[in-house]
Amino acid sequence: MTTLPLSVPTPGARLTRMALILLPLALIAAWLLIDRRSAYDGAALLVGADPWWLLAGVFFTCLGWVAAACARQGAVPERLPPGPLLASQFAAGAANHVLPAGIGAHAVTLRFLQRQGVPLTRATASLALYSLARPVAKTVVLAAFVLASPGLLHLGELVPDRRALLVPAVAVALGLITVALLLTFVRPVRGFVRTALTDVRLLHTRPSRVLALWGGAAATPLLQAAVLTCVGAALGLPLSWTQVTFAFLAASTAVGAVPAPGGIGPVDAALVFALVAFGTTLGLATATVVGYRVLTVWLPLVPGVLVLSELVRRKVL
Repeated sequence: MTTLPLSVPTPGARLTRMALILLPLALIAAWLLIDRRSAYDGAALLVGADPWWLLAGVFFTCLGWVAAACARQGAVPERLPPGPLLASQFAAGAANHVLPAGIGAHAVTLRFLQRQGVPLTRATASLALYSLARPVAKTVVLAAFVLASPGLLHLGELVPDRRALLVPAVAVALGLITVALLLTFVRPVRGFVRTALTDVRLLHTRPSRVLALWGGAAATPLLQAAVLTCVGAALGLPLSWTQVTFAFLAASTAVGAVPAPGGIGPVDAALVFALVAFGTTLGLATATVVGYRVLTVWLPLVPGVLVLSELVRRKVL
């Protein structure tokens, strides 16, 4: 019997892997140094808050990773191992807060899918399906809130004027034109679209995948809104769950496409504006949003980066 020689990593490969393990930690250290004031202010605000409501917020934050893992599984025909999939989404959450427009999370997930034997084209198609399902599901949930409680929600105060709608309208038009040009003149793009459509048809013949994809996509914004509600309750925010949830859905839908790391910045400003429009004070609205960021970004950031580095070390990524 012939014994195959074991492949020994070259010094360059070992150095590259070590750099990939340490790079996330270096990025987080740099970000903490740059934005340390926000982290300190948020932690100070939460010291005097109701700890039980904050604990509930942590619980809903953890459920958000489960929902993301379900949606990722629903976008892929192959069955993925649940444990590593959940760990990859926890790590992807940390990466998502470093790079804008979800690039970090998509890069981690793409690498994970390739490690699980999913071809690059089909793995990329699953990312496209996931990216499409999330805003569609959020819009459906937002529409359901509008239809269910038309009198409770102060829609007139939250709807922007026509000039504010001009920028997203132009962005959508340019996006559609770009897609049309790519489909017309770039042959690999046409092949990618065919692969994506084939997988979409296959996935939607499987009820388990449909439930995982669309259920996870719809649950994600509701769980994020639940975290915001818990932080608000801990700080004494005088708004109902329906109002806070609608404020979150409206704010994140309106400016969620702005390419900021984790949506931090534009979404925060829109959230404060929406909460104030419902009748709370500016200071309390700001404190609630900062506390929400502490639970969803700063608290899991270092553990998420450590998990990311460990997944790279174990060659799961």
